[in-house]
Amino acid sequence: MVQMSIRLPSRRDPTEGCSGPARVDRRTKNLTKRLRPGDVAVIDHTDIDRVSAEALVACRPAAVVNAAASTSGRYPNLGPEIIVAAGIPLLDRAGPEVMELKDGTTVRVEDGGLLRGSTPVGAGRLLDADAIQEAMTLARAGLSAEIEAFAENTMDYLRRERELLFDGVGVPDIRTEIDGRHVLIVVRGYHYKEDLETLRAYIREYKPVLIGVDGGADALIEARHTPDLIVGDMDSVSDAALRCGAEIVVHAYRDGNAPGVARVRALGVDPVVFPATGTSEDVAMLLADDKGASLIVAVGTHVTLVEFLDKGRSGMASTFLTRLRVGGKLVDAKGVSRLYRTRISSLSIALMLLVGLLALGAALWSTAGGRAMLEVLAAWADDLGTALEGVFG
Repeated sequence: MVQMSIRLPSRRDPTEGCSGPARVDRRTKNLTKRLRPGDVAVIDHTDIDRVSAEALVACRPAAVVNAAASTSGRYPNLGPEIIVAAGIPLLDRAGPEVMELKDGTTVRVEDGGLLRGSTPVGAGRLLDADAIQEAMTLARAGLSAEIEAFAENTMDYLRRERELLFDGVGVPDIRTEIDGRHVLIVVRGYHYKEDLETLRAYIREYKPVLIGVDGGADALIEARHTPDLIVGDMDSVSDAALRCGAEIVVHAYRDGNAPGVARVRALGVDPVVFPATGTSEDVAMLLADDKGASLIVAVGTHVTLVEFLDKGRSGMASTFLTRLRVGGKLVDAKGVSRLYRTRISSLSIALMLLVGLLALGAALWSTAGGRAMLEVLAAWADDLGTALEGVFG
C-alpha cells in the first residue's frame, strides 16, 4: 500500500479569494517556465504528479486552477497534496472553459469558482486536506487495476521493442566516446538538485560522461557542469543548453517522426535521431548501455511504483523493462543527499588547521635552520606591525 508522508497544514479560508493575472497552458512544464509569483496558474492536468506540483510551488503562484481532475482516482498521486501543503489554493475540475482565457487576464478564485471581473469563467471545488485524503483513500483502493494494466502494457512494449531491448537494434551511432567510462544521466525529477550537489566530488574524480535528459541538461548547467550529450524530444530544454556544445540525440517516435529535430536544426545544430517507443529517460539508458558504459549513475529518474504511475501507463512499462535490460550497471543516486551529509563542521576544520600549524611550528623549532627561519618571520611580522602603526597610529 502506498503511504502518504506529507502533513497538510491549515491554510486561509477559501472564501477570502485571491486574484492575479492568469497564465494559461495545457502543458504544466511549459507553463512553469513563464509563471511568476502572484500569477494564477491555469492548467489542464489530470493526475497532477509530484514533479509538476513541485515546479508549480517553486513559482509561488497565487492559486492553481485545474480544468481537469487533479486526482482521477487512477492512483494516489502526490501532486495535489504538495500544492495544498504549500498553502496555495487549488481549484479542481474547473471545466474546459477556463482554458479559453486570454493569457494575462486578471482573474479571481473565490467560493469554488473562477471569476473574470464579476463574470464566472469556471466552477469547481477548492481542495483541502480532508478532500485530498478522501481522494487518496479511493485511489489506493483502485491500485490493483493499475497493476494489471501495467502488466499488460509491459508485455505489449516487450513485443514491440524486443529487438531494441535485447539486441540493441536501432541504436544510432554517436561521436561521444562512452566505451569503458562511467555515465551520469540526469533527469529533472525527484531530488535531482540535492543529489547532483552530493555527487560533485564523484563527478570531479571520475569525470563521467554527462547526459542531460531534456531539462536535465539545464539542471547540469545550473550545477556548473557542461553536458556531453543531451537526449530527449527537446520540448523542455532551453536554447542555451542546446547551444552549449553537447552532442544532441533527438528522441523520435517509432515511425521516425521527430518534432524536436526542426527546433534543433533551427539553432544551427545537426542532431542524431533515435526512434524508440519508450521515454527519453529510457532512451538515454539504452544508449549508454549499448555504447559500452561501465557504470550508469541515474539522477532524478523514476524508481518507485508511484513514480512509474506518475509517468502514465505508456511510460512506466518501458522504464521497468529498460532497468531490467541495463541490469547491474545501473546505480540510482536517488536520495543520496538525504542518506549522507558531511558531519565536519567549520569549527572542526579551523581547529584542524590550527593543530597543523602548531605541529609545523614545533617541527621547524626543533632544527637550527627552522629556528632561523621562524626568527626571520618573527622579525618580518614585527616590522610589518611597526609600519602599520605608523600608517594608522
